[in-house]
Parts: sequence; structure tokens; C-alpha cells
Amino acid sequence: MKINRRHFLSLGVGVGAGLTLSPVPWKLMDDVAIWTQNWPWTPVPEDGRVSYVRSVCTLCPGGCGIRVRKVNDRAIRIEGEKEHPINRGGLCPMGLSGLQFLYGPSRVKSPLKRLGKRGEGKWRKITWKEAVSEVGKKLSDLRENHQPHTVACIAGSDRGSLPSLISRFMTVYGSPNFIRSATAFDALEQAVYLTQGEQGRIGVDLENADFVLSFGCGLVDGWGSPGWVCRLFRRVGPKMRIVQVEPRLSDTAAQATHWIGIRPGTEGALALGLAHVMIAENLYQRDFVENLCFGFEDWTDASGNPHEGFKKTVLDRFSPQAVARVTGIPKGRIIALARAFARAQRPIAICGRGKGSLPGGIDESLAVHALNALAGNIHQPGGVSVVSDPEYAKWPELNIDQIAAEGMQHPRIDGAGSERFPHTRYLLNRLPQMINSASGEPPVQALLVADANPLYTLSDTAAVQKAFDRIPFIVSFSSYMDETAMQADLILPNHTYLERYQDVLSPKGMPYSVIGLAKPVVKPLYDTRHTGDVFIQLAKVLGGFVEQAFPWDSYKSFLKEALNDNWDTLNIKSFMEVRNEAPEPLNYTFQTASGKFEFCPVASNNQKAKDLHAASLYSLAPIEGDKQSYPLVLIPYDAIRLAGGDIANPPFVTKTVEDTVLKHDLAFVEINPETARGLGMAEGDEAMLTTPRGNARVRLHLFEGIMPGLLALPRGLGHTAYTPEWCLANKGVNVNALIGPIEDPVSGLDRGWGIRARLSRA
Repeated sequence: MKINRRHFLSLGVGVGAGLTLSPVPWKLMDDVAIWTQNWPWTPVPEDGRVSYVRSVCTLCPGGCGIRVRKVNDRAIRIEGEKEHPINRGGLCPMGLSGLQFLYGPSRVKSPLKRLGKRGEGKWRKITWKEAVSEVGKKLSDLRENHQPHTVACIAGSDRGSLPSLISRFMTVYGSPNFIRSATAFDALEQAVYLTQGEQGRIGVDLENADFVLSFGCGLVDGWGSPGWVCRLFRRVGPKMRIVQVEPRLSDTAAQATHWIGIRPGTEGALALGLAHVMIAENLYQRDFVENLCFGFEDWTDASGNPHEGFKKTVLDRFSPQAVARVTGIPKGRIIALARAFARAQRPIAICGRGKGSLPGGIDESLAVHALNALAGNIHQPGGVSVVSDPEYAKWPELNIDQIAAEGMQHPRIDGAGSERFPHTRYLLNRLPQMINSASGEPPVQALLVADANPLYTLSDTAAVQKAFDRIPFIVSFSSYMDETAMQADLILPNHTYLERYQDVLSPKGMPYSVIGLAKPVVKPLYDTRHTGDVFIQLAKVLGGFVEQAFPWDSYKSFLKEALNDNWDTLNIKSFMEVRNEAPEPLNYTFQTASGKFEFCPVASNNQKAKDLHAASLYSLAPIEGDKQSYPLVLIPYDAIRLAGGDIANPPFVTKTVEDTVLKHDLAFVEINPETARGLGMAEGDEAMLTTPRGNARVRLHLFEGIMPGLLALPRGLGHTAYTPEWCLANKGVNVNALIGPIEDPVSGLDRGWGIRARLSRA
């Protein structure tokens, strides 16, 4: 299908069998395909007794149920668990290829100690006793020198028993610096807290919505839980409309009801333009707004100072004409979209680009969430709600010594929770800057990294590498030789997810709670150890109050106590589902200072934060670089067939990547044919892509599904670690090496979305 300029504004492509949901990737995963490849490390299944084990996939935050087929003691196939409420038997290519993570050559098979310089790949095998002793001694020395606050831990999540155990260790040790990786839900959770006064996991009830307005969420590109979200696309048509707003025709946009092309960074302006139409034409839910909202109309504070309300601001500043100039979307399209959204019975607006690994700015989340308030669809079926995770057993209260108490009084290294960013819990994006800008000794003397790969996933790779070079002692708990493990001083390898116990909570975005239990499908193949067991052992090495805080002899006993009466059920079924009734309309009380939904938040006791919020709510996301030197704009994109997170693509999934994404060792940058003609370039040409943060050699792929003046590179390529047999080492470019962070003035989160760039002949 040819896409002309008009199609950038609205593209209805139906819900036919798109690439993501086609059977092609799945066919590669049957038993014959799996065991007839030419990789020398692929095990050959023997004849024997066939059995099945239920577990949960943890390769991404999706938490899909899996069923693993075994012959004797060898796992030979993974398929989706049909009874699991998240995926109902569906599974993404990554989950289907999980056995390659178990048997692959990039596994770290025993504790390793670095030899030579960092990154050289020279290691000495050591025993677990030596490894735990060396880490324990370093931590003990820092404590004795009253420096526990100089220890930091980067984790992939803060939900579940293992992150809770690690956080408990950091607290009793005396460090406030437990930091987890960011997601798009960080900005949304903060927006919900400011407007509703509620803290917790955000649920979006896509199952019961009849109109989904997505500002860039890659719903079939890996957002939330792929197994859960992809099922919802079966309803697209008479039962549900999905409108995808983003600058590029993604797989999600291709399978949505309509695609609306937009200039990157202007999504918040569009949301407020839609709000303008809903207010001006009285299309909003008056009962909800008039009875349960504050700050919609002009208001006066307790000191008698007048304030402009949301209604006046939006009507004065965000007319369809003004928004059309900013976003590139015609006025008529904005008006039509607003009317369609408002007239739906259960409309919902969501934001978070791609797979949701980028937090974005608080202003965009506030603007999008305001549409849900205007639709009155908060804590209602088909709407947005705050979901509480199931309560776990209460563990023994912590008693800390004087050293730990002093350490916990120090401010967090990343600035989260400070006077400047009072509502933000984690700011991993700020850590490299804080380390690189410090004079004298770096503020981090020891860094522990578990279930995360910041040297690959954080933007501005060069700055992150510089920061890590300054940290004297780095410990990785990775199961694989990833980028961060390559730079560590010690690697204490974790079991893979098919060799260990782990509780798995509902993915963010799901409107109800599911507790899953991943459990050992096979015995550990190598001399690895559960990260939870290692932290318990470290506590015993440190002794005193630290040891007393961990009375368990193993992580398994810790987990059994956490799950309490649910342990037996989860061991058999592998999941538990918890659904709560939604409150009746107009009977819900918000936890804000006014007791209402606050279009103009007044809950913050930090005046600077409130002033910044007021100033930034209606701003556009900035893009780094000057237009004269860098006339184009580069944006990243996510795809279901490329793992853009902590781990790299396994070979099975890489086989499904199109040769217009990666060919040999060069990645393709997408460019509109009109833009390419202006540069005198053609399909397949090699070029040098340059941004203010770096450059890379690429090939050109002419793609009419990207707006003129833009370039797009996929996440998930450009790995510099892993073994050559893993097929992705040194292939393509890591887009994070070309893009830098942009700090949101209110939340401190990385609101960067793209960067200015130029192309020149290679």
C-alpha cells in the first residue's frame, strides 16, 4: 500500500494478520526447528519420559504463564500456559525461545574475578566462598569507615520478594541508594499521585474499554504484557476502536483502527487540544467534573490568591488551530478525534512510548490523564485505576545500628525524594551525571547490579561508561555476559529463570492482580547461585544487626514465608488471580488535599515543585541539538522481535528480524523517501549518522511510514558483549549511544524523546 502525505495524518489499516501476530515466528519454534539448527551448543534431545512443568516467564516484565515440555530431565520446548489469566496460552517470540537463554553460550557458568583492565574480557574462575568473602570484605570496610551510604544497588524492579530482600539488605546495611530502572509508568504514577493523591500500580482496563487512545504505546510491540495486550486486538472493530498517535507507523499503528502521525514531543499538546474541544463543546462528563474534581474552574487558595483553572488555560491556549500548528495534525482531525473519544461509552487515554521503558515527562502524563478525568473514566470499568499489589507476609522489623542510621540520613545519590524531586522514588538516569560531576572521590564506592544492564539501556552510553569507570568496585549478578557484567570486578552469576524460584507480580498496566510463581524447571546446569541466597550469605558475613535482619537459611525459605498460605497453591497452579470490585460512580473519594481529582494539584507541600509543575504542564518535550547543524530528528522505536532491554535477542528471535532492520553488521535507519531524495540518497545506501552525542555507520531504508524530516533506529541492536555465537555481538548500533537524557524539571525523570541528527555519505 502506498502511503502519501495525507496518510500521515490518519491511517486506517484494519486489524488483519499483521507481522507481529502472524504465525511465521511461531513456526520457527516447533520441536523440529529448535533442535535442527547448526549451533554447536544446542543440546540434542534424547528419547525418554515426557513431562510438563508450569512456571512463569521473567524475560520481560510481562509475567506470562509458561508450560515447559521435558524429556527426562532436559527441557526441550516452551509454550504459553492456556489457563494463565495474563496470556491465556499466547507467548511472544522471546518467551518461546527461552531455552536458548538456558543452554546458550553467553551464560556465566561460575563466579568470576576480573583480570587486567575492565572490558578486556579476562577473568579468573573463583569459588563462591571466595566471591562472597571478597564482596563482604569490601562492604564491611566501607561500613567500618562510616561510608555505607557510598554503596548503591541498581535493580531491574522494586516489586516482588527478591527486590524487597535486596532493599531490606541495603537499609539495614545503611545505604539509601536502592535504585531501580525507570519505566513509562513512573511518570504516569506521579501524575496520578498529583491529581488523585494515590500511590500504587496503575491499571488500565483495556479489556473493557471501547475506545483506546494511545499516545505512542507499543501495544503489540512489547508494552505491558505482550501476551495480555495482543489478545485485546481480537476485539478491534465493532467492539473496540484503537487510535495510535505517533510519528512512525509501528506494528501497533498498523493494526490499530487509525494511525495519526504527529511531530515527536508534541503529544501533550495534542491531549490538551482534545481537552479544549471536549470542554468547548460540553462533551465532558459534567457529573464527574462538577462533583469530584477541583481546579477545573478558576479558584482561590487559602491565602486569598487567585489561580487560573484548567478550563480557562486550555480554552485560552490550546485551540485546535494552535495545536494543529504545533503537532502537524489538521484542525479538523483534532476536532473529529476529540468528539469520537468523548462520545465513546468507555474511552481511555494512555501514554508511554514503545515498550514503555522510557519514563517521559510529567507534563505529558498529566495532559493525557486529564482526558480520562474529562471522560469520567477513573476507577471505573474500562478506565484507569490504582491497583494495590497483594500484601505479603510481614517480615521481622528492622533494627539498625548507629552506622546504618547515619548512612540512611544521607541524601540519595540520584536525588530522588529530595526537596527538588519530592515525589520521585528512583532516578537512575541522573546517576551517571552525579558521579561524573563529583569532584574528588566519586559518591559511589561500590555498586551492586542485579537484573539490570545500565551500560546498555541508559542513554548517552559514553557518559555512563565514564561514570562506571570512576566506581572503584562493581559487582554484577547477571546470568549472562552482558555489557555491565563485562565492566564488573566480580560476577556472581544468578540462576536463569528456568532454574530458580521467583514470585512474579502483575505487569504494570494490568487492572487486576496476579501472583505468579516461577520455579525450577531443571536443576542448575552450572555453578550459579540464586541472588537472594547470595545476599543472605552477605548478611551473615557482615554479622550484627545486618545478620539478624535475615533469619532465613535460604531465599526459598524467605519466599515461602512471604507467600505464606499461598505457597502450596502456587507450586501446583503457578498463579493466583485477585480482582477487586470497582467503586460505584460518584462514590469514590480521592486522597488529595481537596478530597477530589485535582486538575491543578495542590497536594505538594513543595512550592518550587508546584511552580515548576505549573510552568511545565503545557510545555513541549525538548529535543537536543540545533536545527542548523542537525537538520533531521532521530527517534528510537521498539519491536516485538528485538529485545531492547537488559538482555539481548536470542538467535531464534533474531532469525525473524527483517533484512530492512539489520543486514550483516549494519543496522538500517528508516527515512521517508521524500527526505532521502532531498539528500540525494537511495535505498540501501551506506551513510554516517551523526548526533550531538555520537555517530554510527548505517544503511538507509526508505519507509513511507515515517514522517518527513525524521529518522528512526530500533532498540535492541549494537550489543558489545555476549559471545559471537549469540549472533548479536557488534551488530548494528545501540541507539542509546546516540541519544542523551533530558531531565524533566518537575520529576527529574528522563523526558528525552529523540535527538537532532544529520546524515552524510559514508
